[in-house]
Amino acid sequence: MRAFAVGLVGVLLAFHLAASGLDPARIGHVVSAGLFGIAAATLLVTLRGDRLGRRRLLMGLAALSTAGLLVVVLSPSPALAIGAAFLGMLNVAGRDRGAQLTLEHAILAGATDPGTRTKAFAWFNLAQDLGGALGAGTVALMARLRTFTSIEAEPVQRGGLLLAAAAVGACVFLYRSLSDAAETGQAAAQVPLSPATRRNVLRISALFTMDALGGGFVAATFLAWFFRERFGVDEGTVGLLFMGSRVLNALSHLGAAWLAKRIGLVNTMVFTHAPSSLLLATMPFAPSFGVAAVLYLLREGLVEMDVPTRQSYVNGIVRPEERTRVNGITNLVRMGSWAVAAEIAGRLLAGTDLWVPLVASAALKITYDLLLWRAFRGIKPPEEMAKA
Repeated sequence: MRAFAVGLVGVLLAFHLAASGLDPARIGHVVSAGLFGIAAATLLVTLRGDRLGRRRLLMGLAALSTAGLLVVVLSPSPALAIGAAFLGMLNVAGRDRGAQLTLEHAILAGATDPGTRTKAFAWFNLAQDLGGALGAGTVALMARLRTFTSIEAEPVQRGGLLLAAAAVGACVFLYRSLSDAAETGQAAAQVPLSPATRRNVLRISALFTMDALGGGFVAATFLAWFFRERFGVDEGTVGLLFMGSRVLNALSHLGAAWLAKRIGLVNTMVFTHAPSSLLLATMPFAPSFGVAAVLYLLREGLVEMDVPTRQSYVNGIVRPEERTRVNGITNLVRMGSWAVAAEIAGRLLAGTDLWVPLVASAALKITYDLLLWRAFRGIKPPEEMAKA
């Protein structure tokens, strides 16, 4: 449900804000505010998540997200929209990346053993990407239906965003069905991080900062804007393209779990992620939308293979009682970096050629891949140590 909403917002928000009179720089402010809000919520979850209760926090975060999105959609004031984006943790990245994942990853890792952990994360991410595909596909369907009516684009876009708010609101009630097994209790929340964990988290967080900076340049809202400005396509076409990309993302997660069993988690992360960045760098120079779309879809078939493997790896190299805090720290640096990059990307799109954010993203991500492989190829999770 939440990923469905993210799929809707990722496609529609740029079109809606542009129709409301916001230029790329102000759209960047809204995007950045939402990502900073996610970072602030992730900090709260990291410091107090297990003590306050995972289920209670998940319900509260969903309620805030619903309210914030409603204000962004209905408010005529850019300043109010920026504030609501922050408080509502507005996710415009096109992928389900929020403070909730910090808690959900810890819950999921606690419900599995080392041999099944990566596969469980693969299915978790498959469900997210299928939800995102459904959201993007809904945008395409609404755009196609509009061609048979006299309804203007802006009311349809607003209706789609309100539908997204309703989907997030439904999560408040769905989270209530989580059992008490999702909680860890006060004792686990007070156990300090081990020296080895602190050392590994510091190193991997620094690398995740670089990767997330690259990701912030190509958030879905900015990619939607790129396709619109570079090739003149409408939101329906972008919605179809994003739907196809999410389906490829979803299928790639299962491929990542299969590959990780054979070559290891770190190798899978690096050897699939770097080629996807090379494909991203070629997109701005495509001679037509068709070519750019093919390059984008090829990239999307690879780019998400590092997600379940990365999540499984981070949860596998730390103790169970450390998982909420470690997930929080690594997600926090990613969200903060995305927010900074989104602000920069908005300014770049307003004042430079469209190719700059995409090429900058690819360069950062390839550098991250090389450094990650060098630093962590020798640090293995329990299931890989057992094989060795």
